[in-house]
Parts: sequence; C-alpha cells; structure tokens
Amino acid sequence: MTSEGAQQDGAAGGAAGDRTVRVVLVDDHRMFRTGVQAEIGETGRTGVEVVGEAADVDQAVTVITTTRPEVVLLDVHLPGGGGVEVLRRSAAMMADAERPVRFLALSVSDAAEDVIGVIRGGARGYVTKTITGTDLVDAIFRVADGDAVFSPRLAGFVLDAFASTDAPPIDEDLDRLTQREREVLRLIARGYAYKEIAKQLFISVKTVESHVSAVLRKLQLSNRHELTRWAAARRLV
Repeated sequence: MTSEGAQQDGAAGGAAGDRTVRVVLVDDHRMFRTGVQAEIGETGRTGVEVVGEAADVDQAVTVITTTRPEVVLLDVHLPGGGGVEVLRRSAAMMADAERPVRFLALSVSDAAEDVIGVIRGGARGYVTKTITGTDLVDAIFRVADGDAVFSPRLAGFVLDAFASTDAPPIDEDLDRLTQREREVLRLIARGYAYKEIAKQLFISVKTVESHVSAVLRKLQLSNRHELTRWAAARRLV
C-alpha cells in the first residue's frame, strides 16, 4: 500500500460519515500489520477501528471470537493451516444472522488456487497488498455491507471459476501441501533461488530448504527439475 493512499484516506472516512467498522488484522508479519494499522486505523479519519491483531490461525480464531469484528482482514498464508483454516473455524460466526463476521482476504499472492480457496471458504472478497489505503478502506466498508470485493485483475478469473461447468477437479496431490509449501513450490518452479525466496517470503534460507524437502517428499519427487515440470503441468507457474 502506498503513502499516497494513506494521505487520501480522509475522503473515505468522510464518505462513511459517523459510521465505524470494527476490524481485526490477521497477518504473520508484524511490520505489515503495523503498516496497515497506520494507514487505516485512525478511526476519526477513516471510520475503521482496529480492535485486534493475530499472527497465526489459533490467535486469529481467539481474537475474532473475543472481539466479534464486522470485518477480518485475512492473509492467505498463515502458520497453523492458512487463511482457509481460519475461515473453517469461523463458519458459525460468518453464518450468524444478527452479527455476521465477514472476511476480506488481503494477500501478496495472486495465485488462482489461493483466491478460489478462500472464496470457497466463505471470504467476501480478495485484494492484493498493492492496494492503496483509500481503496482498502472502501473495500472494508463494502464487505461490511455484504458486498463482494476483488482487485480488478482477480475478478475475472474468480467469476470464470465459479461459472464454469468444467472446473478442474480437486487435486489431491496439491491438497497435501500447506499454503506456505504451495507458495514455495510456485517460486521454485518460476526459477527463484533459495535466497530470493527467503527474501520475498520473509523467512530464512533454512526454512525454505525445509519447505522444499517437505514438498518433494509429499509429491514423491526427486529434485527441483521434476518439481518444476510437475507445477508447469498443473499451470501453477
């Protein structure tokens, strides 16, 4: 998100009038949560009140249950099972007719399987982390009102996926992988070195190596060349 977006957030707050939307931030990167809080969390300016934060699945479910926000900004890749697991464990709160908790995915990933996964899990929208502060505030209010919100580039294939009568079947091999393992798999298949993956995902090289080993084991592959061919065959790159 850009600083320019943060400077323009006043317009969003003005449009909201006196209304306040209570929000929980769920992301495993503390610095990112701090940045989002700084851009949208000044309630008098934006109309958004950040009532809680969480860094993994268990924390997220606890905070959401305790605070019962109107909107949860949810990262797709989280320790403990990913955003899909948070959605699964929050199903009853999403279905509450009186005080529904609604989810807006906010992720660096623009991969089709990530987007479709959280939407099928019950999220009301999906935006990428390149969104400006102004647009994010607008998305939060729209989701709170029950609208579906997507980054423009993602909306087309989301609609196609749900409208298609020949949607691809569930891939049992891919389902064996965690969200983080899928992300590492995709980057490996795109030719990234371990150091580059570590930098992009804010993890150590050793952690990347562990994820790659787990992916190879689960998929019964021998090396990154086989892994790349496997990913390309499934159009994951």
